[in-house]
Amino acid sequence: MDYQNFQRFLNSRIKRRNFIIGTGALTGLAIASQIPHPRAIAKARFSDYPFKLGVASGEPYPNSVVIWTRLAPDPVNGGGMPLVNVPIRWEVATDSNMRQIVARGTEIATPELAHSVRVVVEGLQPERWYWYRFISGKEASPIGRTRTAPSPGNYVNKFTFALASCQHYEQGYYTAYKYMAQENLDLVVHVGDYIYEGPIVQGRVRQHNGPEIKTLEDYRNRHALYKTDPNLQAAHAAFPWIVTWDDHEVENNYANAISQLDDDDQDPIEFLARRAVAYQAYYEHMPLRPFSRPQGPNMQLFRRLSFGNLATFHVLDTRQYRTDQPCEDGVKERCAGTFDPNATITGKAQEDWLLEGLNTSQTQWNILAQQVPIAQRDMTPGEGATFSMDKWDGYLASRNRLMSFLEQRKPSNPVSLAGDVHSHWAMDLKADFDQPDSTTVGSEFVCTSISSGGNGADTNPTVAAYLPDNPHIKFYNGQRGYVRCLLTPINWQADFLVMSNVTTESGTISKRASFIVENGRPGVQQV
Repeated sequence: MDYQNFQRFLNSRIKRRNFIIGTGALTGLAIASQIPHPRAIAKARFSDYPFKLGVASGEPYPNSVVIWTRLAPDPVNGGGMPLVNVPIRWEVATDSNMRQIVARGTEIATPELAHSVRVVVEGLQPERWYWYRFISGKEASPIGRTRTAPSPGNYVNKFTFALASCQHYEQGYYTAYKYMAQENLDLVVHVGDYIYEGPIVQGRVRQHNGPEIKTLEDYRNRHALYKTDPNLQAAHAAFPWIVTWDDHEVENNYANAISQLDDDDQDPIEFLARRAVAYQAYYEHMPLRPFSRPQGPNMQLFRRLSFGNLATFHVLDTRQYRTDQPCEDGVKERCAGTFDPNATITGKAQEDWLLEGLNTSQTQWNILAQQVPIAQRDMTPGEGATFSMDKWDGYLASRNRLMSFLEQRKPSNPVSLAGDVHSHWAMDLKADFDQPDSTTVGSEFVCTSISSGGNGADTNPTVAAYLPDNPHIKFYNGQRGYVRCLLTPINWQADFLVMSNVTTESGTISKRASFIVENGRPGVQQV
């Protein structure tokens, strides 16, 4: 189903109602509402089209993939579902018309997970496209498309994915996703700020659905608002996704159990309670495998996915385990905290897991899919130096250990992917960023935002002034868009795609620049 047909299907379904049944959406509501932990299964009869949040897939393995949906006839008002369990049938086919069914089953959508379901579809063939849909009662979801990974060690001559991040609903339209959905991709990688937690701000192109979110219902409604966007739904329906979060999925610039509001003496227990409900809502709305289901304020998100002999994604979580930002956060000169050997952006367990994975990887490209730029960015021109304390620049011990490992152990073709900063960057990773002649040990591509920050601009005088102090930075652009990456055994090509504007729905997309990384030669080169 192409993008235009997907939109027509979605619009027709949303307008259609089977029937209205007063204040209840399902038979048995009156009885079920009296049960504290409902386990009764109700017939699927809805007050409105229940698949308004679309479908998604992700976490592709060679023989399995996750497919996702959520029943939500009234998405931004709690979902519109009663407190009963509801069956959802699912089907997977080898054709877009859903005639060649190869797997099917039934899942139970429960109130505990906001009537979301994820199915780990097993027994699939490697490196193959599949189509899928969900059915509940008389209603069918849009048809999604997904793809399994190549088998371990299998030769892969081409692999294409898009890198995206930062999609503030109020600050722009998701037109970039319309263009992404029309691409010929194997995968989408989203590295954080999928939602924003802030309140309504008047005068923006769209509006959030309430004040700053703090409760489970708040976070569920905010995720639902974002997922009502048809362009985002189209990109989810077109390809499998690998996702990881950054800060705004919970709260701006939080660090582990430390709130950005700590200066106001917020109780850490109170923040962990907020983190727990935010993690819960994130899990409910993403096509993650069941091992990521949160336990209170803890959630397993760092993981590894490989694609034949060509690429391994080492997916990182640089929020949940980090120590507090040094120097009281912000863009600052380095203070003692930036040199603290005990400070960490990943936590020791995740760092050990990463280095072990890099050390034993058998694939040609080793990709660090993570949140914030690793490469140094000195933001003061000429004399003096300032750095963003929220990025790897604020955690020198962590970065130095990683750069030293890359220099000494030389894992095959390390490439960092990041987002967060609402701008495009192409950078070399250096053994010692303060010594420009030191060894180049890897490469980094940072994607701009989908919409956060509004339209942006091609150049920025402030950034242009300090770029000469950062010779390892090869490219900057401040427009909106995403990065398209094409991997082959010979090289990696990254195309920086930019939007003409995101404050209208008529923005167009174009290629601003392209860079390659050659196999066996760390560092980026413009083409």
